[in-house]
Amino acid sequence: MHTVGYVIFPGFQLMGFAAVTAFEMANLHLGEAAYGIELLSEAGGEVRSSAGFGVNSKAFAPQASYDTIMLGAGTAIEPVTPALINFAQHAHQTARRLAAPCTGAFILAEAGLLDGRRATTHWAFARQLRERFPAVRVEEDRIFIVDGTVWTSAGMTAGIDLALAMIEKDHGQAVARAVARKLVVYHRRAGGQSQFSALLELDAKSDRIQKSIGYAKANLRSLLSVDELADAAGLSPRQFSRAFRSETGQSPAKAVETLRVEAARLMMEQGRHSMDVIATETGFADSDRMRRAFLRTLGQPPQTIRRNARESALSL
Repeated sequence: MHTVGYVIFPGFQLMGFAAVTAFEMANLHLGEAAYGIELLSEAGGEVRSSAGFGVNSKAFAPQASYDTIMLGAGTAIEPVTPALINFAQHAHQTARRLAAPCTGAFILAEAGLLDGRRATTHWAFARQLRERFPAVRVEEDRIFIVDGTVWTSAGMTAGIDLALAMIEKDHGQAVARAVARKLVVYHRRAGGQSQFSALLELDAKSDRIQKSIGYAKANLRSLLSVDELADAAGLSPRQFSRAFRSETGQSPAKAVETLRVEAARLMMEQGRHSMDVIATETGFADSDRMRRAFLRTLGQPPQTIRRNARESALSL
C-alpha cells in the first residue's frame, strides 16, 4: 500500500480534498487499497477550514513515514509554524515525494526545500513567492512542476492534475485516465500547460460574439477575416468589430491570434508534430509567424514551450 499523508492547518481550503478524492477513485478502479490516506495536522483533532467548519485529523509525528506527503493550501498566505517546517523537512528526507499544491509552495519555500528548484503556485501568489524567496525558480504559468522528489502545482483544480500525474506514475496512463473519467474531468493536463485559457479571457457577453469565437476556434486553419467572423455572428463587419472590442476588450485579430497560440501550444504539449505542421494546422501559415505570435502573446518562443513540456513528461 502506498501511504499518503495530507497535511492541513487552520484556514485550509477545502478544494484541496479533490486531490485526495483522486486517490480514493484509484482504489475503487483498482479494486484494492492501493492508497492509504491519512489526514494530518500539527495538533490533531478538529481543524477548521476557510469555509468555517472543521474536520478531524491525526497529529503528525516527526518520526512518521509516508510514501507521499501532500501539503494543504489556503486562500491566503498564513505564517508557517516551526513544527510544520520541521515536518516538511523530515518528509523531504523520508517520503518518496513531497507535494505542495497552490499556496503550499510557501511552506516548502519557508523550509528551504525549494531553493534552486523549479516550482509553481497559484498565479495570484506567484509574484509574492518569487519576491519572498528569490532562490526559488518560480514558473508562474505552469499547471504543475516535478523537480526531483518535490512536486508543486497551481491552485484549485490543478491539485487534481497533480494527483492524476502521481497515479499515472504509480499505475500507468490507463488507470489515470479511468480515474479522470470517474472524476468527470479531462485526463490530466500536461504540467507545462498554461494556467490560463484564451476562452476564459474572451468573456463575451452576447450570444452573437460568443458564436463568432466558437466559429474561430473550430476554423483556425481558415483566414478568419473580420468579414468571415462578422458573417458567423450575423452582423455587419463594422458592427461586429465594435461589439467584439466592447465585449472582450480585444480586437478580433488579436483574439484570433491568441486562440491560435493556445491551440498551437496544446499541440506542442500533447504531440510530436513538427513546428511547420503545427503552424499550418493552427492557421499561422509558417513557423516564423507562429514564433512571432508566441513572443507577443506568451513572451516565449515555441521551442521553449516544447522543451518545458518534454521536461515535465520526463520527470514523471
